Amino acid sequence: MKLSTLLPSFGLLACSLVLTWPLPGSCHPAPTPQQPGLVFLERFTRHSVGFNWGNLTCPLCKAAFTILDVALLTNMNEERVARAVGEACIRLHLADEQVCRQITELFRDDFIRAVEESVLWPTEACALLVGPSCGKFDIYAPWNVTLPKVPKPPVTAPVLPKPGSPQSRVLFLTDIHWDQAYVAGSAGDCKHPLCCRSDSGSPSWRQREAGFWGTYSKCDLPLRTVENLLENAVRDGPWDWVYWTGDIPAHNVWSQTRKQQLSELTVISRLIHKHLGPNVTVYPAIGNHESTPVNSFPPPFVHGNRSCSWLYDTMAEEWAPWLPKQALKTLRYGGFYTMEVQPGLRVVSLNMNFCARENFWLMVNSTDPANQLQWLVHILQASEDKGEKVHIIGHIPPGLCLGSWSWNYYHIVNRYESTVTGQFFGHTHLDEFQMFYDEETMTRPLGVAFIAPSVTTYINLNPGFRVYYVDGNYQGSSRLVLDHETYILNLTEANHSPGAPSIPEQNPKWTLLYRATEAYGLTSLFPSDYDGMLRTFIKDDRVFQKFWYLRFKGHMSAPCQEMCKTTLLCFLRSGRYDELEQCDFINGFGGNLARAARKTLC
Repeated sequence: MKLSTLLPSFGLLACSLVLTWPLPGSCHPAPTPQQPGLVFLERFTRHSVGFNWGNLTCPLCKAAFTILDVALLTNMNEERVARAVGEACIRLHLADEQVCRQITELFRDDFIRAVEESVLWPTEACALLVGPSCGKFDIYAPWNVTLPKVPKPPVTAPVLPKPGSPQSRVLFLTDIHWDQAYVAGSAGDCKHPLCCRSDSGSPSWRQREAGFWGTYSKCDLPLRTVENLLENAVRDGPWDWVYWTGDIPAHNVWSQTRKQQLSELTVISRLIHKHLGPNVTVYPAIGNHESTPVNSFPPPFVHGNRSCSWLYDTMAEEWAPWLPKQALKTLRYGGFYTMEVQPGLRVVSLNMNFCARENFWLMVNSTDPANQLQWLVHILQASEDKGEKVHIIGHIPPGLCLGSWSWNYYHIVNRYESTVTGQFFGHTHLDEFQMFYDEETMTRPLGVAFIAPSVTTYINLNPGFRVYYVDGNYQGSSRLVLDHETYILNLTEANHSPGAPSIPEQNPKWTLLYRATEAYGLTSLFPSDYDGMLRTFIKDDRVFQKFWYLRFKGHMSAPCQEMCKTTLLCFLRSGRYDELEQCDFINGFGGNLARAARKTLC
């Protein structure tokens, strides 16, 4: 990385902010300055669930990278730097002492290695990690994937299948976030970024306590709740197949180890296999919490102990009952794969960590890491040639990715709009979506990225899961999503039995929160239907407020009005990151909308 100069004392304090405020993956939004016209920020981030580098101010970010430059060029002892950073974190009250010391130690080696291998100036690094408002990031961007010269086939509008046509029923799980240290009766409000744990202490009379099945607070889930979900899902079956888009571990990102991550991966994978049985195929995707440090996913050119082989190899071993040999090969290489679901339908599982600005390894090179998008083009062209339809699954929604990655993905979906008939993501913990339009006019809807709600409660949510109804397995099937349902575990009821409020239900039932076509008066969930629904949100606030309530899985009190509504409509319409920014500036938010949207990441 290139050298700049700055006072080392200020830089060390800034470095502590890089590593500790807020904690990576802690899901606490950073305090935002109150500016005229930005009331929406508080509402938009009140339930936000994630850290990203955008929480840093530009001066602090640049100062941090400058001091790292100086330290590395002067061969300053890494242990001394980490110790100083930890002390600064404690003295500035950025977190309690235990968290400060552990987080700096955990992130130290990988982060410094990434900085050493990067050739970015501090301004460029901060433009990558914080966003374009902090500078110009142009050393690797813009970049383009290469599309085949085969002309795009004529587009035909989708039509509803004939009555009685087969449908596929697909179970969708995302963001489980199992907490091994969850303890019922512990404090639901605590000083740590994650509560309801063995080290959270006992609740005072003013504090909430951890419920048996889960808690409306900054808490993740006990294993019994995950198992109860699977037991209920088996009863609600049969399932044609399952999409599972990652984030297995809890949010205790300051104290995680590789051994712990692999143990949790193994336990949850085997639990799903045990309950759903050998006849139901599960198609997993990798979340950003699977690695440690959180969000750390080196591209394949990083070898040895710093590579991700420790994670990918275990995934390949645990997922071997579901995935064929060729899929396991690309999974081991870069965390992505493709395979046939049924004749005429293929799934592509993407490693969306290669598009995430939180992945600090992209400072080294963010140009199509692992050649994943070029590989996707190859798969989609082969599927188009064969007349296959393709579902894409991943963790982070593409509209929240790095700008160039997001643009290229959007371009690919535009080219193969007749082939890509479903996009399924998680990550935000909320029930929402993002739209794709034709690139020429940005008015004709051609795709929807479905964003399903989380299994975990984090933060202040009911546990939930999604069921998709897809045009089924028959000649000429569109393989489009026709409808979906969201199921929740109502914690208020589950934690308190009727007639015995102090005793939890022994076997609570997950209940239907809503069915999309019925809730919004739609005939199907085609892209044109979602575009029409967005228009309805603008004209009919009652329908929008219903969406706002369902977005939080039925546990939300304050309505979303004015700036909040404009913000959310921008987000829903923006399957491409630069569209989110344009919507941002058109509506006078001055870049803060895109910044707030990125803070919802987890």
